[in-house]
Amino acid sequence: MTAFNYPDQFDVIVIGGGHAGCEAALAAARLGAKTLLLTQDLDTIAAMSCNPSIGGVGKGQLVREIDALGGEMAKATDISMLSCHMLNTSKGAAVRSPRAQCDKKMYQAAMKHALERQPGLRVLQDEAAAILTKAGRATGVATARGTRYASRTVVLTAGTFLRGLIHIGLDTFPGGRYNHPPSALLSKSLAGLGFKLGRLKTGTPMRLHARSLDLSKCERQAPDSPAEPFSHFTAKIQNPLLPCWLTRTNAATAAAIKAGLHRSPLYSGKINSTGPRYCPSIEDKVVKFPHHGAHHLFLEPEGFNTEEYYVNGLSTSLPEETQEEIVRSVPGLEKAEIMRPGYAIEYDYCDPSQLDYNLETRPVPGLFMAGQVNGTTGYEEAAGQGLIAGVNAALKALGKAPLILRRDEAYLGVMIDDLVSKGVDEPYRIFTSRAEYRLMLRSDNADLRLAPRGFELGLLNPALRRNFEGYKTAVETLLAGGKPEPLPRGPWKLSKARATAAIEKTYAIYIERNRKEAERMKKFEHLRIPEDFDYPAVKALPNEARHKLAKNKPGTLAQAGRIPGVTPADIQLLWVLLEKRRREAD
Repeated sequence: MTAFNYPDQFDVIVIGGGHAGCEAALAAARLGAKTLLLTQDLDTIAAMSCNPSIGGVGKGQLVREIDALGGEMAKATDISMLSCHMLNTSKGAAVRSPRAQCDKKMYQAAMKHALERQPGLRVLQDEAAAILTKAGRATGVATARGTRYASRTVVLTAGTFLRGLIHIGLDTFPGGRYNHPPSALLSKSLAGLGFKLGRLKTGTPMRLHARSLDLSKCERQAPDSPAEPFSHFTAKIQNPLLPCWLTRTNAATAAAIKAGLHRSPLYSGKINSTGPRYCPSIEDKVVKFPHHGAHHLFLEPEGFNTEEYYVNGLSTSLPEETQEEIVRSVPGLEKAEIMRPGYAIEYDYCDPSQLDYNLETRPVPGLFMAGQVNGTTGYEEAAGQGLIAGVNAALKALGKAPLILRRDEAYLGVMIDDLVSKGVDEPYRIFTSRAEYRLMLRSDNADLRLAPRGFELGLLNPALRRNFEGYKTAVETLLAGGKPEPLPRGPWKLSKARATAAIEKTYAIYIERNRKEAERMKKFEHLRIPEDFDYPAVKALPNEARHKLAKNKPGTLAQAGRIPGVTPADIQLLWVLLEKRRREAD
């Protein structure tokens, strides 16, 4: 193969056209960086390989934050929405989270069109084969066709494609998703650059034909009415929304699963990697929770113009004939026709403790990573990382300071801090329970928290700033007991200002407590721990703390305090030692 050096140079090259790659490429280009997106297949940009849904507990907050920073996910969700719910409405405001079912093809088309319309962004179909470096820094990408593209920074968003291996029963075959080839070369390139790689696993359920379902035996799950848009910039959902349906497994389902376990890749030893704890396969549910006689299954349409239904709760990698038996044991699915079988997929990931907080890799400066390559699971987690990685790759290429969000500022900050300071030993998923300041990080106030950053960076349309500033002033006026002025024309309305102010008033005491705690922790955020700090030499620390601190190498005292197994007493001791070291240095 003859190598070809592309004559132009880019500021940012994004590898991968999934949810992380799309947000990374759009963000970089919107900041004025000359950007190239490389993807194996233009027709699978933003593909919803698993559930065609966006949002959920914690995830919904992430999507609102992405939107407040100028991302595209919420807008594509609103365009393609076919059902929606606000979760946890009977609980406190901190855990209320939006979730929507999408028409997966409409979602893909909306995202692909956004990429194609974006000035400064080139989208190209080719397979990245290697990260190019010079003097230890990323300088571009070599592709499988032999083309070499030069760039100042690179963002890797490989999803599940790094040496992806699909399992259905005892049959295995390479794939990044079903019927799509894996990326077989990039893992070798990353290992050669000194990255620590591991293997993770995820899975997906079968898809069923609508004509084979007896929905009269299922419970109807009506969408919210009126539908609440995800994006701050969507005035109204235009699509006619559809219901989803609820049914349950039973003893016959469990019996079919147990009878097929000897041919399960999970229980026959073919799969050794770790899967997502919070989204287990149906075989895991039956084996690990035998006291549960039934498990909920949600039948969710995959689009307005398709007869495929997604079976939420029935992820499996059992043989196809066992999948048929399982499905037909469920009320309403007795005559179900499987259109696509469920499967599991194993793939390589890079330990995220090798990242800095701007998502730049430590082993190779100029190389950024986002999404499942960092050990996360979920479209929303991937998109959030993609946006931050794309922004920071562009800022680095343009010689500007990075965007780093704290845990008290955003779920984006919580997720990235968790990944960098703790690493992962299983696929990471965001939850409201991970955010200690979740009452401050609600879905309704994502714009108040992050839109100012979006305007400052240039990710949001400056023509909307006057409307936003009026909205912000209205919330402040309402909290002070005054009457707000009419807002300048734009997407932000007084009705939302009143709703947000009402929540702030209801939880004022607890929000203030959160703010004081966040202020107290800020001093620890600024107390840096030298990279050469010798934890094993601190004999006063317990063995567990010494081991975990040496392994994770936290950058600050606050990060050290968030490592499981490190106690407040350990932090107090480290603080004393760091202050002593600082005085001696002075």
